[in-house]
Amino acid sequence: MLAGFKNLPWNFLSFTYRGVCRRRSFISLICPSASIVSSIPQTHSSQRSHQTSALHLSCTRRFSGSPGCPGLMEVKDVLKVLEQLAPLSLAESWDNVGLLVEPSKSRPVRTILLTNDLTDAVMEEAEAMSCDLIISYHPPLFRPIKCLVQRDWKQRLAIRAVEAGIAVFSPHTSWDSVKGGVNDWLVGGLGSGQVSVLTQALGCTSHSHKLEFTVRNAEEFNTVREELRDCGTLQHSVSRADSPEIHVSLSCSDSVLASSVQKLSRHSSASQSLSITKLEKPPLPGHGQGRLSILDQPVTVATAIKKMKSHLGLSHLRLALGVGCTLESSVSTVAVCAGSGASVLNGVKADLYVTGEMSHHEVLDAAAKGTSVILSDHSNSERGFLTVFRERLAVRLPHIVTVVVSKADRDPLEVV
Repeated sequence: MLAGFKNLPWNFLSFTYRGVCRRRSFISLICPSASIVSSIPQTHSSQRSHQTSALHLSCTRRFSGSPGCPGLMEVKDVLKVLEQLAPLSLAESWDNVGLLVEPSKSRPVRTILLTNDLTDAVMEEAEAMSCDLIISYHPPLFRPIKCLVQRDWKQRLAIRAVEAGIAVFSPHTSWDSVKGGVNDWLVGGLGSGQVSVLTQALGCTSHSHKLEFTVRNAEEFNTVREELRDCGTLQHSVSRADSPEIHVSLSCSDSVLASSVQKLSRHSSASQSLSITKLEKPPLPGHGQGRLSILDQPVTVATAIKKMKSHLGLSHLRLALGVGCTLESSVSTVAVCAGSGASVLNGVKADLYVTGEMSHHEVLDAAAKGTSVILSDHSNSERGFLTVFRERLAVRLPHIVTVVVSKADRDPLEVV
């Protein structure tokens, strides 16, 4: 309708503007900047035409996906925001994260549903609210599949998502690892402290190896440089002022390592002096799996239980007291890992472990070393973060996009 305004008589437009300004409805709803229509002066026709075209252009640009246009954010745009909040590169190598279900027809994202697990109940909730994107912390599709059939409940959910035009995204361990993510939220339940990462996340680098060698003179260096032109980053320096030899280093990736060595083997001085060093990936401070906190104010085991119940919104927790410990024992160090944390917590020295689940023997091992253990059940150690993340996501999206935390999502285990 807006696109046709410029072809209508000014009298009609003036009447329409007055009607819209009285009701403050249609135009202000679909294009906030269109409030200018109420202040357009009664000027001569050329100015009127110009102003009407300007209004049309402003609204058209907003409907074309500009940052100021609410309601036109597509899934790909939301994915960019999610990547800024928690880069998928932080996820564990074994994990299956990112966009898992993508509808064939793109549509504006107006409703996003956050859930810890995508179940039948959550899918029904999503369909009832005409959801456009489900962010499921745990990936509903994890192992490779060879078919999509109704007899498998996870495949059935994927089919329902496609049929309903709902995209499904999973962040999983990228949320665990990122600074300020699930594990930082979990350890914060016991109060402030000096927090460190248990398993350090490493950054990505395009170069995995460094090759160092010497060539006899500038002529040979120019030949080698040309041969290695597409292999990586080449640097050189003169070995000695009184010598024509040149020291060369090449930083390259795994994919070109073998071919680079093969090319250097054609040059006797380079191949004889060649040394290869594997480059370490740079650490990412604050990012990684698990957290260890030296509490600013130590608490008793009993107080720790009370605090974690409140933080997780639970009435019951499971506790294993460490050997020699009581409910009044002091807790000054606590190690946490959301979900199933035994592999991350194993061997960590702390007064208390907090995680979702550990096996019987893993609990016995920890208790034997004098470490008490609090278990909440798997998803109960993660679910509370959804409310925190909802706020972080909502402020980065247009106001017309609604971000909702699932009411149907819950841990499958209950205390009866």
